[in-house]
Amino acid sequence: MKLGKTLLVSVAVLGALAAGGYAARQTILLHALGVMTDLQHPRQANHPVLWQAGPDTAPAGGPRPPNVVLIMADDLGFNDVSTFGAGLTTQGVPTPNIDAISQAGVRFDQGYASAAVCSPSRAALLTGRYASRFGFEFTPTPGAMAKVAPMLELGGARLREVITHPEVTDRIASFNELGVPASEITLAELLKARGYHTVHLGKWHLGGTPEMRPNNQGFDESLYMESGLYLPEDDPNVVNAKIGFDPIDAFLWPNMRFAVSYNEGRWFEPRNYLTDYLTDEAVTAIHQNRHQPFFIYLAHWGVHTPMQAAKADYDALSNIVDHTERVHAAMVRAIDRSVGKVLQALRDEGLENNTIVIFTSDNGGPGYVGLPQLNKPFRGWKLTQFEGGLRVPFVAQWPGHIPAGSRYQQPVT
Repeated sequence: MKLGKTLLVSVAVLGALAAGGYAARQTILLHALGVMTDLQHPRQANHPVLWQAGPDTAPAGGPRPPNVVLIMADDLGFNDVSTFGAGLTTQGVPTPNIDAISQAGVRFDQGYASAAVCSPSRAALLTGRYASRFGFEFTPTPGAMAKVAPMLELGGARLREVITHPEVTDRIASFNELGVPASEITLAELLKARGYHTVHLGKWHLGGTPEMRPNNQGFDESLYMESGLYLPEDDPNVVNAKIGFDPIDAFLWPNMRFAVSYNEGRWFEPRNYLTDYLTDEAVTAIHQNRHQPFFIYLAHWGVHTPMQAAKADYDALSNIVDHTERVHAAMVRAIDRSVGKVLQALRDEGLENNTIVIFTSDNGGPGYVGLPQLNKPFRGWKLTQFEGGLRVPFVAQWPGHIPAGSRYQQPVT
C-alpha cells in the first residue's frame, strides 16, 4: 500500500515537473522527497523507549571490565572546543565538560579523523580499518538528491551536474547498499562477544540494508536517527539559521523530518531537541546497564546542518552578534552539555572510575555554512585533505589508568 502511494506521488511529481512553469518546478523539486518520506514512514507521537534492563545486582567474581562510552560529534571542528582553540568568536564558546575530559585524562594535540567526511570516518572508527580497505571511501548520497540538487537555483548558486557513466549504471549500488559490509568486524561485535551490552544512539550513515544497520553490526539496541531535524522548523523552542547561498541546505529543510526509531521499529518523534533527547536516553541506558559492562556509542548529529539551536542556548549567547555564528555556537553549547550529563550519570552510578570515555568528531568544520573563521588557524574544511578538514578535537579519560592532564603530541587517528 505504501509503495503504491509512493509510485502515485512519483508519477504526479513527474507530471507536474513536465507541465509546470519554472517556479512550480523549483517548489516541487524542493518538497517531493519529503512528501514521499511521509507516505513511506508515517511518524508516531513520542513514546518512551523501553530499554532492556540489565541485571539487578552486579555479578560476584573478579574485576569487572571497564565500560566504554564513545561520544562522536558531527562536523565539530578543532577550534570549536575551548581546550584546543579560541572558539569561533572573539569571546569564545566555553566547553567546560569536554575540557574536563582532557583535564581528567588525555588531550590529543594532533587528533585526526581518518577521513574528511562523515561516513568513511565513522566506518574507520568502528572497524579499526581505513574505509578504503572495504570500498567505502565516500559518504553515500541518495540518487534523487544527486539528480535534483543541480536543478535548483537559489540566490544565484547552482551545483554542477553529476557526471554519470550510463554503461555502468546498472552496476552501481543503491543508496542503502552503500555502507560497511557485514563481513567487517565492528568494535560493537568485539565487545559484545566479550559480554558487553552494546547500545547505539543517533546517527549511523553506514548503510541502510538490514545487514548493515546497527542491530546486525553488533549493537544489542539502537535508537536510530532516521532523518535530520533537531526540532520541527516552526517549533517555538528552536532557532533556525538557513544558508541562503547553498542549494543543498535549501533541499534539506523541506525534506528532513524529526524522527527516530528503536530497534528497527516504526518512526516516532523525539521528545525534545535532538541533542538533548539522545543524551537523556543515553543516561537512561547507562542506568539500565549499571550492573554489567556496556559499550555506548552516542553518535550526535550536532553540529551538522540544518543549523538549528535550542532557543535557551541561543538566548544565552547574546554577546554573539552574527546570527549564524550564534546558532552554531549554541549548537556547540548543546554538545558540551551532553558530555556533562553523561559524565554526571557515570558519577551518579558509581561508574566513573571504571569507564573509558572518549570524545571526538568525525571531521573538521564545513565551509558550506558560511563561517570563514570556523577552522582557524587551519586551512581547509570538511571534504578537503587540509588540516581544517581532518584535524579534530580528541580527548579521553580513564581514571587510574590514564594520568590526569596528559598531553599526547604525536599524530593519532
